[in-house]
Amino acid sequence: MNLSFPICLALISALGLTGGAPQAPTEQLSNGTHLNPLGKKGVKLSPDDAKDALRIPPKAKQGHPSQRMEPTGLPKVKVLMPSALPDHGRKGDTNAKQKEKNVVKLKVAAKTVTPTPVMGFSAMAATRPPKRKEETKVDKSLDRNKSPSKKKKGSSEKQEPRIYKKASSPATTDKPKKEPLKQEKTTQSAAKKVLEQSAKEEKHMKERADTNVADSLLPLPPIPGIPVQPTESPIPSLPAGCLLSESTIACANTKMKYLPLMTDYGLQTLYLAENEISKLPARAFSGLPNLEWLDLSKNKIDDSGLSFDVFKNLTKLKRLNLDGNHLTMLPFLPPSLQELKVNDNELKELDKHSFRGLSNLLTLELEGNNFHDGNVNPLSFKPLKKLIYLRLDRNQFRAIPSGLPASLQELHLDNNRIEIVSDGILNKTLNLSILVLSNNVLQEYRIAPRAWIDLLNLELLDLSHNQLVHVPSFLPRGLRQLIIHHNQIERIPGYVFAHLKPGLEFLHLSHNNLRDDGIHAISFFGLYKSLHELLLDNNLLQSVPRGILSLKSLQVLRLSFNKIRHVPLNSICDTRVSVDSNLVSVHLENNFINRRLIPPTAFSCIKTYHSVVLRPQHGEYEYY
Repeated sequence: MNLSFPICLALISALGLTGGAPQAPTEQLSNGTHLNPLGKKGVKLSPDDAKDALRIPPKAKQGHPSQRMEPTGLPKVKVLMPSALPDHGRKGDTNAKQKEKNVVKLKVAAKTVTPTPVMGFSAMAATRPPKRKEETKVDKSLDRNKSPSKKKKGSSEKQEPRIYKKASSPATTDKPKKEPLKQEKTTQSAAKKVLEQSAKEEKHMKERADTNVADSLLPLPPIPGIPVQPTESPIPSLPAGCLLSESTIACANTKMKYLPLMTDYGLQTLYLAENEISKLPARAFSGLPNLEWLDLSKNKIDDSGLSFDVFKNLTKLKRLNLDGNHLTMLPFLPPSLQELKVNDNELKELDKHSFRGLSNLLTLELEGNNFHDGNVNPLSFKPLKKLIYLRLDRNQFRAIPSGLPASLQELHLDNNRIEIVSDGILNKTLNLSILVLSNNVLQEYRIAPRAWIDLLNLELLDLSHNQLVHVPSFLPRGLRQLIIHHNQIERIPGYVFAHLKPGLEFLHLSHNNLRDDGIHAISFFGLYKSLHELLLDNNLLQSVPRGILSLKSLQVLRLSFNKIRHVPLNSICDTRVSVDSNLVSVHLENNFINRRLIPPTAFSCIKTYHSVVLRPQHGEYEYY
């Protein structure tokens, strides 16, 4: 309905649909306080005008339910629908000629009133437009002509419906001139349409009887046939399955194909691993200046899809993971980086500019690329003044790369083709504490005598899965853990550990070719007070090795999966002394030992009986 509420009341009055007690709409707040409809236009009402604002006939004093008085002296008005208004029989029904005049007045009023948006009937009753100054003067003159005497405050009389008219000229206050009959019929047809629309509104109001003014002010429901735009989310392009917190976005394995442009100054961690991202434009992270951890591992990023300076804006980035992509060269990296992972890519070269400016880098992982001795410049690691951890596994190096940073503490070179450790190659890495050279092709005679003997901080050396025939000589002086399982070691030379200070704590010699004649009484010289674990399982030993009794600090001894047949007296426990051993675990299972032939005091120095494991034994069924 495109007409405002005052026009509806004018129609009701003009067509004679009101009863004996027509109601005047009032503006009222939720707390009951009445509003002055003229206050918005700057018009102040005098006490007399206030009395004329609502005229209540004397008949209403009998207590009609809709005319209860408010503390202000004005009636509490309840607006009724045209079809629901009671008809008490007004004195002197309007004749046909008067109706025609009213219709003409209605037309004049309709031309002067601005249409309002369609809303509920209750909303129109609550949003009655304020009157202009000219309207106020005209209404006052009309009201005083109809009621010559002033009404006392608090009286209740019938209130006539009021027609708002635009007093733009004196002609609007005169009686309208008669117009042709055709125009009157058109006006009546328009009024009939208005009444039909009002009836539809009444039906709608009955269906929603519980709708109040507050409900009518809510947003209108969607109109059929017009598509509704979806509400935008903070980051509309993120796929389902992402986890969001105050400073973290995690979208792992969500099949994301591109990175949406985001602006979030509070974001610190962005985890996008295991997706299908193939392109990162230059402005991909321009809206994330405070990002500290970025994980783009296991995507489909290659050189063409990665802008060279895509990470330039990330001045606070500390951790960057680019594992499992298709990069052949490194992009520009921010100087703030502390951890860089580019494992399992296709990098083909490291030059002196590859790590330029990365003076704060602590961890560098370049595992599983195409590096070899010819494409790694010795000056490439020079900018890495603080590097502690370097992983170069699964490449094609034949020797340890030169030019390693002096700050390096842990170096991993397993699964390469290293066959030689030259003299002086590690002279500058004096802080090195862990060196892993497993799964290479090292032989003991290809290790230079002074290759690492002066690395006083080197505590762990892993030479497993190589081609060593005996334990290498000239081991680092401060070595604590020597791992040389899965080699071809046949003997442990005497005094090979004699120069170690304070000595080995862990010696792993499993899965070798050690025999009885390969271990002598002085093979463990230098380890008598330091060695805690000795692993000799899966060898070719036929008896308990000599020199075990001398290892006073030994706690774990593994001799399983050998060919041992006897456990002689004083081979593990010295029965000549009454001091208990430190052994807490002895494994002798899967040998050929007849348990019935073991001397009763063979394990007397071991505190707990369950610490000795003897079952099962090969061929044990032959003895029972």
